Amino acid sequence: MKEKIINSINQYHTIIIHRHVRPDPDAYGSQVGLAKMIEATYPNKKVYVVGEEDPSLNYLARLDEMPDEKYEGALVIVCDTANEERICDQRYTQGDKLIKIDHHPNREPYGDLMWVDTEASSTSEMIYELYLEGKSDGWKLNKEVARLLYAGIVGDTGRFLFPSTTERTFNAAQELVTYNFDRKALYDNMYQVSLNIAKFKGELLSSIEPRESGLAVFKLPKDLLDRYEVSADETHTFVSIAGDIKGIHAWVFFVEEEGVIRVRLRSKGPVINEVAAKFNGGGHPMASGAKVFSWEEADEMVKALDQVCLNFENNPS
Repeated sequence: MKEKIINSINQYHTIIIHRHVRPDPDAYGSQVGLAKMIEATYPNKKVYVVGEEDPSLNYLARLDEMPDEKYEGALVIVCDTANEERICDQRYTQGDKLIKIDHHPNREPYGDLMWVDTEASSTSEMIYELYLEGKSDGWKLNKEVARLLYAGIVGDTGRFLFPSTTERTFNAAQELVTYNFDRKALYDNMYQVSLNIAKFKGELLSSIEPRESGLAVFKLPKDLLDRYEVSADETHTFVSIAGDIKGIHAWVFFVEEEGVIRVRLRSKGPVINEVAAKFNGGGHPMASGAKVFSWEEADEMVKALDQVCLNFENNPS
């Protein structure tokens, strides 16, 4: 499949790359890292990265404004996006050919070509391996590409702490860090937080009361966010907050927005993506997202997660 993707990139003059809504470092890293790699390898091709910008990720890259006519005859690649609903900028269907590159479970196949590898730690890791496939044919990796792919890998592995980190991951990181980008500045941008975020995190930590099942529940209504001047998007910075706490098997954040309650799920053992799929979501077995539309529905989701955690506690193998 990597060879087929490289052949497709060879054939097209215009290439437009998308990723998912509510981007994270892996979404930007894989999307823009691939674009910069193609530009370095094929200087005469026109490569664009599209989607709504997230200001908190401007340190990684800025995206392009794209008129509709650019899609005519173009190759479109979507990175790090499991299902079509979550693709940022729904013009992705307007190109001549569509490729999906992703590491999430392939519950919703789409595209003319699909490269889905659920064993990969991140889509950025997959883009690095695409470079390895094309290296003998002149594919190039430079400092900027290395910075972007490294950021994506670091972001999706929790600084190499998550179980998705494998030998493949370290092999990629080993080469990427040989390029002379400023890792300290990258880490500062990724992990430094404002004082109000730090205070909010302190309140969350002081309020943790794990349920009997080993599930921790964080409900963040809009008035609580407003009190600390924290936006819904900024809550992603403490999604791993309960990962080091003994006795917690899984945890869930309910973040109230206008008309919807966003759900972030994390686990240290129980498989939680099946619950996410029942509540308008999905993702990895240990890291998923979903959405509910009332606090009553949130309570129903908590009951389902309780059962999953209890089953895990009784049968941890």
